[in-house]
Amino acid sequence: EPAMLITLCYLYLWARWGPCSAALIRRTVRRLHRSRCSFTFCSSAGPSGPPAHSPLRTALPEERVCLRIGNKVFFTDETQLLDDLNRWSLLLISPFIYPDQLLETEHIAFVTESVSAQADNLQKLPASSKEIVKWSDYCSPLAYKTGEPYKLIAEASVDNFSNLGIAFMEDRLQMDNGMVPCKIVCEYFHKFVFNGDPEAKDEKSKLGKENEHKDESDSQSDKETGFGEHHHLHLSSCRECLQLENSTIESVRFASVEDIPELPDDYYSKLEENGDCLSMGIKRINLAGKPPNVLIYVGSGTAKVDFEQVRTVIQECIDTDSYTIYHLHEEQVLKAPWIDNSLLLIIATEKPISEKNQKQFMKFLSEGGKILGLSSSFTFDGIQIKRKDKLKKTVHELVVSKMDSTEIKLNLLISGCIFEIAVKEGSNKVKPLSCLNNADKDIVIVHLPYGDNGGEAILSQVHLELDTNSVDIQTEEDFNLLKMSNPKRYEVLKEILVSLGLSCELSEIPILTPIYLLSSDEEIHLTFLKWLEENVNFEGLIESSKVSLKFVSSCESKMEITPSLMSVITKMGSFSSEHFRLETYKQNLQTKKLGKILFFTEVTTTTMNLLDGLMFKLPEEMGLIAIAARQTQGKGRGGNVWLSPMGCALSTLHITIPLHSNLGQRIPFIQHLVSLAVVESVRTIPGYEEIDLRVKWPNDIYYSDLMKLGGVLVTSTLIETTFHILIGFGFNVNNSNPTICINDLITKFNKEEGTNLKALTADCLIARTVTVLERLIDIFQEKGPNGVLPRYYKYWVHSGKQVRLHNEEGPLAWIVGIDDYGFLQVHEEGKGVESVHPDGNSFDMLKNLIIPKH
Repeated sequence: EPAMLITLCYLYLWARWGPCSAALIRRTVRRLHRSRCSFTFCSSAGPSGPPAHSPLRTALPEERVCLRIGNKVFFTDETQLLDDLNRWSLLLISPFIYPDQLLETEHIAFVTESVSAQADNLQKLPASSKEIVKWSDYCSPLAYKTGEPYKLIAEASVDNFSNLGIAFMEDRLQMDNGMVPCKIVCEYFHKFVFNGDPEAKDEKSKLGKENEHKDESDSQSDKETGFGEHHHLHLSSCRECLQLENSTIESVRFASVEDIPELPDDYYSKLEENGDCLSMGIKRINLAGKPPNVLIYVGSGTAKVDFEQVRTVIQECIDTDSYTIYHLHEEQVLKAPWIDNSLLLIIATEKPISEKNQKQFMKFLSEGGKILGLSSSFTFDGIQIKRKDKLKKTVHELVVSKMDSTEIKLNLLISGCIFEIAVKEGSNKVKPLSCLNNADKDIVIVHLPYGDNGGEAILSQVHLELDTNSVDIQTEEDFNLLKMSNPKRYEVLKEILVSLGLSCELSEIPILTPIYLLSSDEEIHLTFLKWLEENVNFEGLIESSKVSLKFVSSCESKMEITPSLMSVITKMGSFSSEHFRLETYKQNLQTKKLGKILFFTEVTTTTMNLLDGLMFKLPEEMGLIAIAARQTQGKGRGGNVWLSPMGCALSTLHITIPLHSNLGQRIPFIQHLVSLAVVESVRTIPGYEEIDLRVKWPNDIYYSDLMKLGGVLVTSTLIETTFHILIGFGFNVNNSNPTICINDLITKFNKEEGTNLKALTADCLIARTVTVLERLIDIFQEKGPNGVLPRYYKYWVHSGKQVRLHNEEGPLAWIVGIDDYGFLQVHEEGKGVESVHPDGNSFDMLKNLIIPKH
């Protein structure tokens, strides 16, 4: 009899609850939600879960575990308050209006965290043979936050939330964005956004009296039942049996159900056909915040090369912290689930699009997708592509209409095709965005909306994706036209990407990094360290009103680095950088003094501030230089900001000049000497003499007379009879975009002359610039201006040029040279040669020149 009773008990428990973890989850979610507890579905490998190498069982107190299936766990937690939603990006559909309307009664607000799937797979699908549950089919998305993990806030009914949790536990949950879900946690709103302003609200929503009554009865039931409490078994409908059911639910908290068979997935929905069903209550939404994926399709053939070209230019336009760029391979077009997992598809192949691929691309558009065609054969809806072979690989001027109704003119490479708009019903939706500035006004960029879900395409037959290094430029004139239009090319491409819904705002400012104290000479390094010991304060600081420096022997994990306080690591052995090689700098620095003591940092505000606290104290024989791979607040002339992307040579050099010397009496000449030194650092290398790098008065480095690629900023302070001078100079070495760099000129020269000159590096050219500058200063001190002016005139851009004096309509004058104090000399007809000064504008010092009163 006892055995029969045990058997009956087992059969009852198994039949009633054993095979149905889904019922357990639903019941538990309902009870926990009414009690305002937080609860979490988590993977053991999830970002907030226990580490993979630790048993999950030891990571959580057993009394908090509701259910385990494989490596997934469902557990209770302390009440979770959601962060201030100012930090989240709200979706247009978000119901953040009034606090009382934030969530419907009996709806749950929750956060889903997911991580990136494999790039070559785009979507990590569950291996289960059961029906896949799609995340957006069971909830209304509210807001998202990019990064790893990618977070989405949503709301759902209790049952729909339960369905998501069940699918998660059984590895059947598929995110819309192609990422892999690793955690689902219900949260309660502490602050939320209304018209952009955060409002602090009571984190507990007011439930109706009916729900309060339910809470009380459930709470009482829980108290009566207790966790795991044993009861007498009655197989009849009585209060004790009902209590047994409750206690059975609680007892399952301590059970593993890995080997228990599951009921059919639709089992619970059949039992509650009249319940709250998402398909009836919530319309499926195609998320604006879905996978931050940009796909590039380049067909087959030279796909890898073509993909890299397009990827590079797109990366330079969009906020790369917000989007991931993938290569959509030919074999993935029809098989991979990319349509639901992409924000933008870029088609960049001139080869014909197959009928099957065309249907896939149109399906993507019909579901609200965006397409950018770059010189591709893709078209639809009455737009035809017409070949014009005479235009192929030619550079033409085009006019582009911007979103603000203004126009922009630029020169770009043409694909050899143009668009023709077929006259048919509905074609008036087609909007031409750009045409060639020729007699036919050929249309080369069009915008086409498609369908009722917001799908749209912008198609271009000009090569927005290619720069001068990617194509064979036939003439120097074409090279110059394309390079001068390069900033506008980026402007147009960003305008297009923004109109297609992407963000092209600059990424967050990079984090400042520590400074390394380096030297080209070990003996000088030790001498400097000895000087430091005697001059730092008890905290190891040298203080300054701009940047205080704290000297430490090695890199520390809690090192403080701010714009006003930076750490300097004095041990050279710990230094390494992919952007600066100390050995290259040493080999090219051939000076007696200048640049021997080096401060290098990957990222700083501006190198002009780093030496401020040292330059007046340091012994005169020690030459200081500060070098950075990137600046966040680079300084230019007249308060201008100098953009300092990776690939620039960025440095500030300290020099001292006696007041009573040739140069001390002509301090403005220093900027001319530095500009000349930069040019000669390249053009005095054997084989590089004809690289068209020049100086423009008073302090710019130019490609020919066309484009600026560097500049000089000089500040001076007179202490007694010595000028302390900080020379900031920066020039583009290996950053082709958005304008031009020295290695572009080398590549151009190699193509034209059939040579094979190597690209140059910033560490080499900074060292060579300092070396040349020291020699130029020596020559000037010995011979005065005439000792260096012949070399300066050899490389300057002004020979035979005219300028207007006073204003744009002022008299013309010929530029003839610079005077003994570094000012420009001009010859105005009938008035002889006179020196002129800039008028103080910070845009072009050759404009509005004035003749000073004598």
